[in-house]
Amino acid sequence: MREFALTTNATTYRNSRRNSMAQTAPPVAGRPPVIRVTRYDQISAFLFSVIGGLCCTVFLLGFAWYATRAPKVKEPVAVELFEDAGGVEDGSPDETLRVDSPDPPSQDAAVGEAQSDQQDVQESIEQVVSMADTAVVETQRPLDLGVRNAAKPGSADGTGRRALGSGPGSKGGFPREQRWMVRFADQSNLAEYARQLDFFEIELGAVVNGKLVYLSHLSDARPTVRTANSGVDEKRLYMTWQGGGRKQADMQIFRRAGIDVGQGAMFQFYAKATEDKLARLELAYRNRTAKEIRRTYFAVDRAEGGYAFSVVHQTYLR
Repeated sequence: MREFALTTNATTYRNSRRNSMAQTAPPVAGRPPVIRVTRYDQISAFLFSVIGGLCCTVFLLGFAWYATRAPKVKEPVAVELFEDAGGVEDGSPDETLRVDSPDPPSQDAAVGEAQSDQQDVQESIEQVVSMADTAVVETQRPLDLGVRNAAKPGSADGTGRRALGSGPGSKGGFPREQRWMVRFADQSNLAEYARQLDFFEIELGAVVNGKLVYLSHLSDARPTVRTANSGVDEKRLYMTWQGGGRKQADMQIFRRAGIDVGQGAMFQFYAKATEDKLARLELAYRNRTAKEIRRTYFAVDRAEGGYAFSVVHQTYLR
């Protein structure tokens, strides 16, 4: 124990001696501390500058694109164009089946035999005054309530002759199924032709064994088939082939569905939306009304998102 105590005291003494010498010893001369930019800091600052410049460039380019982009084309308002085509092949382009009258036009024109059940008030008053002057009895003379012609004869414009055209209407012109000619590209293959028909929602039809057979989804490996006993309820616009090489393509589509058309008539039935689109294109081509047009020729072209119709030519009645 005594030796341990002496060793501990000696160690404590040496430590205190060393600390006192360190406090009183003068500082050792050396290099002062220096703060500088490292290589890491330089590379980081360069990368941040590049990223910031790229962000500013992208923002400026986006703003320039937005400021100079073309305005969006407004879609035309879907307006259904109603037609009353009619007339005869040897009619006159200026006739409308309206009849002239020697009387001047009137807003409330009516036929001469139109009668009125309203009494003439002025004449009734004169009758009452006359009765007061010559009355010999206390009974009143009956008022004259006879019907009178209160209508104004009027007139309409025209000669009454049939207009140039075809159909039951009275305004002249030819109906759409006789006026429109649609041409599909003959050089396109059968698969693309079927896709065009599906895009415009066109169904094929044919009379087979006394029934009307419809084909839809024509681009499928086997088109969808449905039949009808007659076409009485069919209200859609339909086209028949007048030439070109696509008639054989329709026959191939029917054979792919397992139907042999033979020499039977084939039809293309157009959806109402497609018919309205063709009518608007026809009007926008030269802004001529339907009763002035003899033929309108349409073509099918490729367009963004599918296909589109376009008017390539028109002929007119006058």
